[in-house]
Amino acid sequence: MAKLTLYYATNRNHEGKDRWHPDSYGTKFSDDGMENLRFGFVTVDADDKRIDKHLNAGMQDCGNGDGISLGEYLAGCAKTARIEAYKELINPGIAEVSQKNVKLGSKAMFTDIMSDMEKSSDVLIYIHGFNVSWFSAVGYALALQAMLQNSRTRDPEQSVLVILFTWPSDGMALPWASYKSDRSEARGSGAAVGRAFLKARDFLAALRDRAKKGGRELCGQDIHLLCHSMGNYLLQNALERTFDFTPGNTLPRLFEHVFLCAPDVDDTALEAGQPLAQIDQISRNVTIYHNRGDKAMVISDYTKGNPERLGGSGAAHPALLHNKVHQADCTQVVHDFIQHSYYLIGNVSADIRASIDGWEQDDPRRNRERNATLNNVWVMKKQQ
Repeated sequence: MAKLTLYYATNRNHEGKDRWHPDSYGTKFSDDGMENLRFGFVTVDADDKRIDKHLNAGMQDCGNGDGISLGEYLAGCAKTARIEAYKELINPGIAEVSQKNVKLGSKAMFTDIMSDMEKSSDVLIYIHGFNVSWFSAVGYALALQAMLQNSRTRDPEQSVLVILFTWPSDGMALPWASYKSDRSEARGSGAAVGRAFLKARDFLAALRDRAKKGGRELCGQDIHLLCHSMGNYLLQNALERTFDFTPGNTLPRLFEHVFLCAPDVDDTALEAGQPLAQIDQISRNVTIYHNRGDKAMVISDYTKGNPERLGGSGAAHPALLHNKVHQADCTQVVHDFIQHSYYLIGNVSADIRASIDGWEQDDPRRNRERNATLNNVWVMKKQQ
């Protein structure tokens, strides 16, 4: 049996009597408020052979590895997982800087993650989308980590550690009611993610200051961010919160690469004056992955009254995007049953891993072709 460990942050309500060792997390905000965050780790037992079977599955045109089925299997395993939240000691009614002997779960988790990063491991923060339960969030996060680690073109000297941020998505299949509920909860959760970004900013700034004074040297590894579906809507609200608490007019650069996968936001969201226009400030590189046949985007367009979605046909005006921003059309490598979660299939996860490993957008080893007239537009190619 494999013992898989996953770090997480959440603003979901805990289920069970012990908030530090909960049975699971639910579909509502934390009882302490929508911005209240719990940090911890979950340990999942899974069968090695079952994992390998999914990782080595051959998928027509899609490359090797079926991360979607793997995620479903691991979601089932997560139902018997052990959850441990980092304990905190803080008075919520008093400013944090005014308290002595404050114990923060965020700092404890960041310290543990830093130790992992010193072992040549990049970090990828993963924010899931609409209609995802706690168990599914854990399963998909672990599957994403396994797929990135299994990429045939990966740097063997570099590993990737996935960190889950999970918000109270309903985990229910009620197309109208649950979509509206999740969108409202994603908006509120954006503030919680913004708080997490600010905590990470302060932690990293303190590390840099100590390193300059002759303290512990920085590990040199990178932090990345992947948002799926409605998780991108959550991100745009997180940027607003981060901006409100950032001195000056520029957001802090926190990430090496941001991946916007099947983004359920307006197709103009990254243009000047729009909610994601400042995304280039938090990252050195940004890649949009979209699928013209994504039925979830069609539903969002027409039954929910939303404008054209970025995850459908891509950016409305690619030429207007910042030069850090590229988009990849995944339509050719996506089939009906994987139309929306294609970041978990072989070709796309391999392309994400290539970016994590530092490949240039035009690296000939990538399984994609550049648009004839737009330098920032790419088409993913079928597996040869």
